[in-house]
Amino acid sequence: MAQNGAIVGIDVSKDKLDVALRSAKVAAIFANNGDGHRELLTWLVHHGAAKVVMEATAGYEMACRKFLMTAGLEVVVVDPKRVRHFAKSAGQLAKNDAIDAQMIAWFGEVFDDLTGKAQDDEREELEHLLTTRRALGLMQAKVENWSGHERPKLVQKAYQALLRTLACQIDKLDDAIAAQINGTARFAERAEIIRSVPGLRDVSAAGLIAFLPELGRVDRQAAAALLGVAPFDDDSGKHRGRRVIMGGRRKLRTLLYMPLVGAATRHNPVLKAHYQRLLARGKEPKVALMACMRRLIGILNAMLARGEKWDPSKHALA
Repeated sequence: MAQNGAIVGIDVSKDKLDVALRSAKVAAIFANNGDGHRELLTWLVHHGAAKVVMEATAGYEMACRKFLMTAGLEVVVVDPKRVRHFAKSAGQLAKNDAIDAQMIAWFGEVFDDLTGKAQDDEREELEHLLTTRRALGLMQAKVENWSGHERPKLVQKAYQALLRTLACQIDKLDDAIAAQINGTARFAERAEIIRSVPGLRDVSAAGLIAFLPELGRVDRQAAAALLGVAPFDDDSGKHRGRRVIMGGRRKLRTLLYMPLVGAATRHNPVLKAHYQRLLARGKEPKVALMACMRRLIGILNAMLARGEKWDPSKHALA
């Protein structure tokens, strides 16, 4: 039996959970369903597990994560790319579910400062609603593109029927998102602050609440890194490489992009002035827009931390 404080790695797939505990050199496999989760919990308690590390796996990890957290275990969900890079750096080139579970456990041991997010059912529900709305919006755009081509009459009718259905479902999701925010006091308060920023409206506010709950609780550099707009160095010796952004919350970055374009070019005087200064210095438009997004997230971070609405006299110097 392992000592208390053991870190367990779990490789998650649709139907099963491969579990590894390196300190005791034991492994197991459980079904990824209710019965399997209960058996897993018994196994974890028996082996003195204090922290469970698992990869994000297209949502297949969510039910298990919630179950284990409800039972009082700390659960950390990590980026699969980080674990894979870690495995390669350790010389582990082979890959299968059992090996992956071992590598996840090892990753958790090496980076022992990893912490899991507190369970927040309301925020997770909002995240699901927004993710589904985005998926339907992408589907709607694709069908609209198809319907723009010459097709047999029956095909065009099918496209139009599908577009009506998609529009109806998107409207229902919009109503559910609004109800979720307005019906949750802490969400409503954050949304009111976010919507006070010129250029940001309901969808942007919902996305920031759902996808970036850390906003207002970390420093501005961490907020930019979480969004994925913090530039990383690429230097070695005398070489000075081009700074690039990477990682972060891609869904939120995508959601904010078009509102940001409007804010930086038309609606928001602070961001518009910043954008024009960057262009005047020779920055490419996309580089300038990402800099504006970084500026925006820093401003929002300060506003939410202080509970203050938009004040251009303050944020022009932020």
